[in-house]
Amino acid sequence: MLPVTQIIRNFFLRLEGFLSVVFKPLLNFVRNLFGFFTRVFGFTSSNYFLESDGAQDINKEPIPTAENTTPETPATTRRRPNTKKIDDYYINMVRDVKNN
Repeated sequence: MLPVTQIIRNFFLRLEGFLSVVFKPLLNFVRNLFGFFTRVFGFTSSNYFLESDGAQDINKEPIPTAENTTPETPATTRRRPNTKKIDDYYINMVRDVKNN
């Protein structure tokens, strides 16, 4: 990398860091100001852009749903049912290593 490009990159990184420190209080003030007005005017609720209830009731038809035919698995099934076999395998391997 050329020294000139490295100097330019370092300059912009330092400039960005300096400006973020200098303007952070100003940005926090603007954020708090807009946050105050959004709370006052009620824009914090998520349904301010929806239509009225009368317009939403027009399409209130029941939607047919298919029955769930998948069998339920019991919640007590183990994640690894053959852990006893695996444990025996490793225990036997350790015994064989000790014997040799």
